[in-house]
Amino acid sequence: MNVLLSPQPPVFPHQHENHRLSPQRSLSPFHNMATRKRKADEDGDETMSPRSSPTISSRPLARPSKKIRANEVIGRPLALPRLLETLDTAQLRTVLERICERHPDIGHEVETGAPRPSVSSVVEVLQGYMEKLSNAVPYGETSPEYTYYRVKEPLVALIDALSDFTPQFLPPNETQPTKSLEFLNEATNIIHKLPDWEPQTYRHHKENAYEEISKAWALVINEAAKRAGGINLHSGGWDQILSRHNEQSGGRLAYAINAMTTSVGWLDPSANSGPAGASDPNSILNQLMSGTYGAPVRVGPW
Repeated sequence: MNVLLSPQPPVFPHQHENHRLSPQRSLSPFHNMATRKRKADEDGDETMSPRSSPTISSRPLARPSKKIRANEVIGRPLALPRLLETLDTAQLRTVLERICERHPDIGHEVETGAPRPSVSSVVEVLQGYMEKLSNAVPYGETSPEYTYYRVKEPLVALIDALSDFTPQFLPPNETQPTKSLEFLNEATNIIHKLPDWEPQTYRHHKENAYEEISKAWALVINEAAKRAGGINLHSGGWDQILSRHNEQSGGRLAYAINAMTTSVGWLDPSANSGPAGASDPNSILNQLMSGTYGAPVRVGPW
């Protein structure tokens, strides 16, 4: 009886025993993702609707800015080329001088890049100063003192211009003697036209101008004499031109006359004595030109 009613001891499975239980099927993770996505899309149809968005409904509409049409009239400053066309020579020179003063490097570029002044251009400038001097002379009978002080400013301006322009055409800056002599000829003619004041006190401007131009003549003549012995001076008639200038100046070109006599005296001793000297058949220059220099001298009637 006890045997029949005695409980059976529990049997525990061994820990190493492998129980093969059939695994339960789990749902695919993609199934859950698809479900959530579809639900979010359904919910978003209402929340993302433009009608339900308070931000879009209250935003003001941006209007495009007004564009300026190409043919619309509007004020604007002149372009540089057109502006320069409106300036005369004096205004343009003033503007350029101010720029060069503020920027020395630009001034140096202008000095090196500008073309060399010609004799005709400089003479034209000097004639402009001479015209201002003539316009300043008072009309009628006036005292020398009044006349002098009326013309003093343009007179000094002309003398200063002569002093500034003359070195441009002197050696070694100018290497062509002919160009130097052409300028000196024109400059001397301008000095001849300066007024001769009755009081000696007012004549120092013209006296100093003659002295300076005479030294300039002498410098050019001495340099020209180094080329072919100064033949070009005589063949070009510069000795005769200088002789006439000296006569018109009242003998004030002594420096130039002495230099010319030294340079061409061996060609024609009477080069500065007048026009007759140029036609002397016995001068060395005329003998060279005619081909008779060094020819045997005939003796007797043959």
